[in-house]
Amino acid sequence: MNTSVFDSVAEQMSAKALHAARVRQSRLKEALSGYLYTSPWTIGFLLFTVGPLLASLYYSFNRYYLLETPQWIGLGNYTTALFKDRLFWKSVERTLLWSLTTVPLGIMGSFLAALLLNRGVRGTTIWRVCFFLPSLTPQVAATLLWVWILQPDVGIVNFLIRALFGVKGPAWLASSQWALPALVMISLWTSVGSNRMLIFLAGLQGVPEEMYDAALVDGANSWQKTIHVTIPLITPTIFFNLVLGIINSFQVFGMAFVATEGGPAYATYFYALHLYQMAFKSFDMGYGSALAWLLFIALLLLTIVQIKLSGRWVYYAAEVRR
Repeated sequence: MNTSVFDSVAEQMSAKALHAARVRQSRLKEALSGYLYTSPWTIGFLLFTVGPLLASLYYSFNRYYLLETPQWIGLGNYTTALFKDRLFWKSVERTLLWSLTTVPLGIMGSFLAALLLNRGVRGTTIWRVCFFLPSLTPQVAATLLWVWILQPDVGIVNFLIRALFGVKGPAWLASSQWALPALVMISLWTSVGSNRMLIFLAGLQGVPEEMYDAALVDGANSWQKTIHVTIPLITPTIFFNLVLGIINSFQVFGMAFVATEGGPAYATYFYALHLYQMAFKSFDMGYGSALAWLLFIALLLLTIVQIKLSGRWVYYAAEVRR
């Protein structure tokens, strides 16, 4: 009797052990399958992102011209940028001015466009397509189009200025005074109705309708509902677009490169253009890598500061309910 009970317990334990082994084997196969399916992306990420990133960090501490052997100089490239390179600070100044201009105007324009499209007026779908269509135009094509539109002699803008006001229009992209405003105008044309507007539209559609009903009961008009209900409830969306907008504004390159190449008289000489000139025209890869890491550090610090300050003005749904 005792022997049969012992045998039964042993069989149960053996079955459980066998089942556990099969479960472990199945999980191992699933894990291996997962690693196998993700391996192309992982290998590509290591080879084409992490590898070049670490290489650029190493080269930033070297005097390294293309096809030459790197020579270790420590912080030499960084001190050159901060204390010896006059064009470095010129490019920083132009980039900061660009960011201070395009980011607020772009966010405001995208928010107003989303606000209009969220009202449910007749033909909303068509208007959404019209707003979003310019952002689908490739940047180079859009810039070349505007170069022709803003051409001083035969461009349609100066033609309209002469026809309507009887005065000669500015040289736009050929003028050190008007080149930056012209690029700002091009940037807003391509970005106001872009993904930023769609993100705002999604945020607006997430505002509870009962909040507007409560404000209406309190006698609030459309302007007051926008200021006291809409804007506070979409501050997370505003914050998200602000962070992305600042990061993108510091990396402006293609538009200025195609339209002005940084001119005239360095009026549109942005930071990314300076990096390009040093790394890919002068072939000073060491200095170019240092410039890239300075940009990374600046953007990292700005993002951290924005996150720290966001607690003062960004309101999340959970906080509002509490």
